[in-house]
Amino acid sequence: MALMIDLKPEEKILIGTAVITNDKQRTRLHIAGDAPILREKDVVHEDEADTPCKQIYFLIQCMYLARNSREYHGKYFALIKDVLQAAPSTSPLFVAINAHIIKGSYYKALKDAKKLIAHEDEILKAATP
Repeated sequence: MALMIDLKPEEKILIGTAVITNDKQRTRLHIAGDAPILREKDVVHEDEADTPCKQIYFLIQCMYLARNSREYHGKYFALIKDVLQAAPSTSPLFVAINAHIIKGSYYKALKDAKKLIAHEDEILKAATP
């Protein structure tokens, strides 16, 4: 079964290592295969990863898009260790994310990493006077 994606005018999407930009009209794509796919709205650029949890999201994104995802595992696990020490409340989120990573389900890990970023935002707002 093909994945169907509706693109807004001028919306971008990553399919594998290719960036595809839609024209000025709405488009529906039918994509078959198992290439990594990310919408522009789900992409975090390295310079936008300005918090530890956004950096974690960026590393998972790199794992998802990379041919050799393991090259990012060392940085990822070192960073989650630091985050867990600073914010133990993130532990249940990391249990879910790590389970996906171990299975190689990086897209699902990215979805849970969004929850991690939202949790981080709550912690930072609570800490700000």
